[in-house]
Amino acid sequence: MHSTASCPSIVRMQEREDRGWTRRAISILQGDGRRSSDTHLVNPAFNGLKDVSIYLKDESTHPTGSLKHRLARSLFLYGICNGKIGEGTTLVEASSGSTAVSEAYFAHLLDLPFIAVMRHSTSRQKIEAIERLGGRCHFVEDAGALYDTAAQIAEDTGGYYLDQFTHAERATDWRGNNNIAETIFEQMKEEAHPEPTWVVMSAGTGGTSATIGRYIRYRNFATRLCVVDVEDSVFYDAWLSGDRTVTCANSSRIEGIGRPRVEPSFIPGVVDHMIRVPDAASIAAMHVLSERLYRRVGGSTGTNFFGVCWLASCMMKEGKAGSIVSLICDSGDRYTSTYYDPEWLKDNNIDIEPYREMLTSFLETGQWRNID
Repeated sequence: MHSTASCPSIVRMQEREDRGWTRRAISILQGDGRRSSDTHLVNPAFNGLKDVSIYLKDESTHPTGSLKHRLARSLFLYGICNGKIGEGTTLVEASSGSTAVSEAYFAHLLDLPFIAVMRHSTSRQKIEAIERLGGRCHFVEDAGALYDTAAQIAEDTGGYYLDQFTHAERATDWRGNNNIAETIFEQMKEEAHPEPTWVVMSAGTGGTSATIGRYIRYRNFATRLCVVDVEDSVFYDAWLSGDRTVTCANSSRIEGIGRPRVEPSFIPGVVDHMIRVPDAASIAAMHVLSERLYRRVGGSTGTNFFGVCWLASCMMKEGKAGSIVSLICDSGDRYTSTYYDPEWLKDNNIDIEPYREMLTSFLETGQWRNID
């Protein structure tokens, strides 16, 4: 009788101990959210863009320097609240860089071991940032091996695979709750064209475009979502054909976006339009925008900006006024040895000058000239 009566109190004590760590962890993550809950919406002036206003939400100002800060915090909350992450859990991720930097930051805050599985070609600056935060980097040659390698390491260590590519679209509350879509539309409220004609977003996991596309529909906005894809990526092909099984043998040269397979978080049904942008155009647009912002932005921002310029040219050709919103995904400081290095561009046979001249002329005159 006595032993039977004592069992419930022991079980309850263990539950209180587990929840104690969980509550502390959630408080730490919520504190970070309050400190960095929003980012600036930049409205640069371009002489040639008459009646079309461009807005860029600057996600590079997050504590870890990129859009992925939001995703990483959501993934940690998702894992903790689903009982997958606890005290001492080894965390593993497949990432080309920025997501892993942000996850290493949160792992450091929670005193959890973190291992990032990435390609050897990942920028040195990102690798060093992960390691400074106490994370470890595990390198693979083939981008297609990232997923299985990360899952195997998590299994071998008894840890948890954060799996941004699967969980990105479900870890964020797309109906609001301070997600990036809600904050964009809040910040646009007092502008001349408060309901954007377009929101432009590139795709890595596909989670951000899924959140934005769903929110636009949920709020019944007339805004359309354009997703810009890059070379050596299958998102555009999957959207165009409806075939989610399509794959690509090569890896995207624009870090953080473009994938060799259709990621589970990519939701084609919420995307209104897609375009594919050449790598030379993405990098040229990155350079052109950096000159006008007086600070460097990353390659995925260049992809976004090229899409913004193309859509602005279409609107002006049709005589339509309005606004276009996109993102500054991260700082260009992470790419000094690649996209901003003339020797790297030469070695990779990337000539940005034709696109650079075309974009510069467009922003000054409003005249769009296609590159043959």
